[in-house]
Amino acid sequence: MTANPVFYGSRRQAIDRALAIYDSGRLLDDLKRRVAFRTESQNAARADVMLAYLTEEIAPTLTRLGFACRIAANPVVERAPFLIAERIEDGALPTVLTYGHGDVVRGYDDQWRAGLDPWRVAVDGDRWYGRGCADNKGQHSVNFAALGAVIEARQGKLGYNVKVIFEMGEEIGSPGLDEICAQEREALASDVFIASDGPRVNADRPTVFLGSRGGVNFDLTVDLREGAHHSGNWGGVLRNPAIVLAHAIASLVDKNGAIAVEGLRPPPISNAVRRALADIELGGDDNAPAIDPDWGEPGLTPTERVIAWNALEVLAFKAGNPDAPVNAIPPVARASCQLRFVVGTDSDNAAEHLTEHFARAGFPQVQVSVARIATATRLDPQDPWVDWILSSMSTSTEKKPALLPNLGGTVPNDVFADTLGLPTLWVPHSYPACAQHAPNEHLLGSVAREALAVMAGIWWDLGQCHRNRELTHRRGSR
Repeated sequence: MTANPVFYGSRRQAIDRALAIYDSGRLLDDLKRRVAFRTESQNAARADVMLAYLTEEIAPTLTRLGFACRIAANPVVERAPFLIAERIEDGALPTVLTYGHGDVVRGYDDQWRAGLDPWRVAVDGDRWYGRGCADNKGQHSVNFAALGAVIEARQGKLGYNVKVIFEMGEEIGSPGLDEICAQEREALASDVFIASDGPRVNADRPTVFLGSRGGVNFDLTVDLREGAHHSGNWGGVLRNPAIVLAHAIASLVDKNGAIAVEGLRPPPISNAVRRALADIELGGDDNAPAIDPDWGEPGLTPTERVIAWNALEVLAFKAGNPDAPVNAIPPVARASCQLRFVVGTDSDNAAEHLTEHFARAGFPQVQVSVARIATATRLDPQDPWVDWILSSMSTSTEKKPALLPNLGGTVPNDVFADTLGLPTLWVPHSYPACAQHAPNEHLLGSVAREALAVMAGIWWDLGQCHRNRELTHRRGSR
């Protein structure tokens, strides 16, 4: 066993070093360089760029911080490799696993505001525009920069070990992430998982979330006949698949958006989750949409509806040719739908619940096809790691952090919580109105600066965890 490490410097000095990275322009320079890599994972032609982001940008950054890095081939999608890195001071010390992704959604170059280029960071007041600034290049840039500041403040010794799993396929559903983590389970064994993705509850409030809602993507099809038929000659005697499908979809939710299929509803919200959400207000940032107060499950606050409940959405609906309609009854209607769900939902049987519902409701013509299921996860809000990280964040910012039992969206947290068996803590550095995945994506400079302080405090405080057996005794036991 190693002796307890002796540290130099102070927590305040580490945070000041991290803030200096922002004030000197170094963080902005890092982000400009990283955004210039056109890492669109949906585009197979970007395979070389995807690899280059790991080998030319992330690996050198981590190597300078004392990590040993290696590239691991993706066992599922060749063009989305992984980087695995480790910085081991002593095997007897606690170990933290962190994560990031370097891929982005398509740039949609011609849809950005005049004067903006998705591949060149532009600063306009507090906004740093560029594809990936919010998701996820800005976030992992903050985390690596803050880690470097703490390493410098402690003169090269953290007092714990750090491991990294970094992917290039998150925006296409993280193919291969679960498989590579299962293969590398021993190499990635850790005491806790801490990473950053997604938005804060609002720009001003530091946030931690403990998992994410899952997602079931499913298609509904009503295919009644071969070919379209003239609406004047046949209208009134031929069943219209678009009308059938519209009524079928309407049977899934009531007129105010509450889910009407019992098998797709979640269990009651626990008291622990209600307490965590009691002081969190949804929306409020610039560009945030106005909330419809009477939409969704009755009796819940807007925050509870997004974070602690399920939502069923229609993402796309098509019958005929909407761009050039003709006077004909279409033969087929299709809808792409999604169920966002929390822990405890019977998502594995979503197709059966939908099929049985449509049969009972008199819509046997509706065919159900489930395309993808992402698992819902949630660390127990009473886990000791939760109080630990909330205390760290509060000390660094003098603000009360928001605790979200899970993110309203979906991140691949099931890989870390279930496959690797780790307590999972996510500290997001974006905000809800960042235009993530859309034209004009941006990071707020003020949030990035505060995030550097938050992460420097977390990386510093992890150095004290060797004294807390309640936090670090569980490696490999979950």
